[in-house]
Amino acid sequence: MTECNEKQLEFHALGKRAVIGKFDGGAISSDGGALLLSEVEAKTHIVDRLAGLFVDHRKPDLIEHSVRELIGQRVYGLVLGYEDLNDHDRLRFDPLLAAAVGKLDPTGQDRRQEQDRGKALASSSTLNRLELTAKDIEEDERYKKIVANPEGMDGLLVDCFVDAHRTAPASIWLDLDATDDPLHGRQEGRFFHGYYGHYCYLPLYIFSGEHLLCARLRPSNIDAAAGSVEELDRIVGQIRAQWPDTKITIRGDAGFCREDIMAWCEANGVDFVLGLAKNSRLRAMSLSARIQAQLTFLATGEASRVFDEFSYRTRDSWSAARRVVVKAEHLSKGENPCFVVTSLSAAQADARTLYEDLYCARGDMEIPR
Repeated sequence: MTECNEKQLEFHALGKRAVIGKFDGGAISSDGGALLLSEVEAKTHIVDRLAGLFVDHRKPDLIEHSVRELIGQRVYGLVLGYEDLNDHDRLRFDPLLAAAVGKLDPTGQDRRQEQDRGKALASSSTLNRLELTAKDIEEDERYKKIVANPEGMDGLLVDCFVDAHRTAPASIWLDLDATDDPLHGRQEGRFFHGYYGHYCYLPLYIFSGEHLLCARLRPSNIDAAAGSVEELDRIVGQIRAQWPDTKITIRGDAGFCREDIMAWCEANGVDFVLGLAKNSRLRAMSLSARIQAQLTFLATGEASRVFDEFSYRTRDSWSAARRVVVKAEHLSKGENPCFVVTSLSAAQADARTLYEDLYCARGDMEIPR
């Protein structure tokens, strides 16, 4: 029969040093960073504030995991890279995560039920009930009894952004973007998106620098800009309540060049810098700049850029003429013109500055965080 040594294993020596494998490490975690997260929370209280946006209808004498602990477990798990709920069937054994969450018994030895002892944290099924509780619950609901306040959560993102500044900034940029969230099953609201080439959701994001102000999950069978005006109205209103004198400019690609967005900005004193899709009229109006860029390329053999601007209005969809800037670029593979529509005047930003320094800066929000 095999003889097992539960105390240690001895390997070949390394020079004069013995190499020994021992199994007396006790409860070990590979996620030491969880404790750093708890230190961040101690300074910012973001998890505390988020937990305060839930109403707990459970019987107090039967609660083993408070709402604050459940929210902390889920949030810290996400930050540590554990996206799936079923990851918590193993994470619930982790003493460091339990300590970060605030469990006074991080080993779980004092749990009420025998089958739960040694598991300080909540199971994936408990967290699942937390996430799937409806906004309005019935009196006889047995399992899903912790109700979230979605509007409060929306506001918390903006509050955290404002709190991150000691003083009101002179100006801020709000970057709008939509991207694909791929689906691999038959989830509710599942649609095929022709541009991305797969089934996905199409969430809307609004950032200001590195701060996330909006993350709205949406099906993919909609326009990329759908719902943007409502989100901007909410966010800008909340920011201006704290910073009434801060200049606000929105920025987005051609997917957000929509009349309702531009008209809302003009009516509310918000500037915009938005990509504009090419069409035959824009190409005709930019012909001179495109020819100049081509001639420069033919003379030098190097990529050339020429900037120009003009006033432009669509035949039907726009309510007013607006300033359009063109980047007439010619490369070895041919011409590459790009158009941007803006409310900023030439005195505020010339054509080159507007495109290269202001519009292209929107790429910073697409860097993975």
